[in-house]
This record gives sequence, structure tokens and C-alpha cells, in this order.
Amino acid sequence: MSFIKANLENIKERITQAAKACGRSPEDIQLLAVSKTFPAEDVRTCFDSGQRAFGENYVQEGVAKIASLQDLRAEIKWHFIGPLQSNKSRDVAENFDWVHSIDRLKIAQRLNDQRPSNLPRLNVCIQVNISGESSKSGVQANDLIELCKHISELPNLLLRGLMSIPEPTDDVAQQRQAHHELRQLLEILKSSEELDQSKMQLDTLSMGMSSDIEAAIAEGSTMVRVGTAIFGKRTYL
Repeated sequence: MSFIKANLENIKERITQAAKACGRSPEDIQLLAVSKTFPAEDVRTCFDSGQRAFGENYVQEGVAKIASLQDLRAEIKWHFIGPLQSNKSRDVAENFDWVHSIDRLKIAQRLNDQRPSNLPRLNVCIQVNISGESSKSGVQANDLIELCKHISELPNLLLRGLMSIPEPTDDVAQQRQAHHELRQLLEILKSSEELDQSKMQLDTLSMGMSSDIEAAIAEGSTMVRVGTAIFGKRTYL
């Protein structure tokens, strides 16, 4: 058994146990394998081990990987989860199935305008700067409803929910608090009379990574983004 397959099975077991511990069904939590910096061959190994959803942080690397694995394109869902600059939006709009990191209307508008007409609507999440870190991307909570209003009017995008990358901590209580705050924001959106719920599908909380899966699941995560615990330690050039 490859180490990737073994790691994948370990993560799935962690998800299962975390879900059971808080009375949730493991089937309600999707695992996103974050393959940034790892070669297409590792993605293929992970695919052969049963994984079907992959996340990429860098546009050029992600697009190259998608092209390299074109024979698997019909079965893989590709998620863009990194910061997105305007000059890279076309590549994302043309190649990915999901974008988790929208934090301003300009990017959403460009993705909408550049989404090919032969492709389904692009699933999007709004990234919230839940910990208020100046170094992190993400919309502030008090600007969230207004951004949702505008995105919901874009015909080639489907707003699915929220994403966050909280400030790292080993304190489980702090982990849970950050995830709890994002969950509360989603609940506010789902009950807001200012938003036309028929134009959105608010069913996604993209939160939790290798170090805080259990806390995220306990607070309602529907999609955990795991890289290191599947592919190993990253080497940045």
C-alpha cells in the first residue's frame, strides 16, 4: 500500500470518528485533498485510492495539473482555494469546478464573465477573515450580506457557502470558537430576509485542515481541506 493511500484511509477514519463523536453522519463531510506543490502523479495515486475532490492554491500549477490529468477530468472535481488575482481569473473560470476564496465583487464579476457558456455554473464560496488577521485574505463579517447580494445576481456563479482559514492554534477551544463563528455567519445568511434564497444554495462550510479537522467537524464543517496529512510535508522551492 502506498503511503498516500494509507494516509488517505487514516484521514477518512479521523473524519468518521469526529463525525460520530458529535452525532453527525460522516457522509455529510466531504474530504478535499489539497495537492498544492505535489506532482500530478501523486494526485493520480490519490485518485486511484478513491479520492475525487482536489484543491489547488496556485493557478498555474493547478491548470497544468488539470491538463496533465485530463483523462480523469470527468471524475475529478477541482477546487481553487488560494488567493485569486484579477489577471488569473480567466484560467480559474475556464478550468475549475469550485472557487472557495472569493473576497470581493471584482473577482466574482470576472469569474462570472469569463465562465465558458458550455460549462455549468461555477460553485463559489466567500472567504471570511474570521480571525481578523491583516495578512489573511477574506471579507469582513459586516460586509458579507452585501457581497452575497451581488454574487447571487451573477448568472454563471452559484453561491454555496463560506470558507475560512483561522489563525493557527493548538488550543482546541480556540479552534472551535473560530469555526463556530463561521457557522453562525452562514446561519445568518440562510435566514436573512435581505437575500433571495432561491438564487443561492447555502449548504457549504469549507473549514478545517490537517491540524483541526475534529474541531471543524464538531462545529458543522461540510468540507475539510487536507494536504499535509495526505501527501506529506511540503517542500517549497
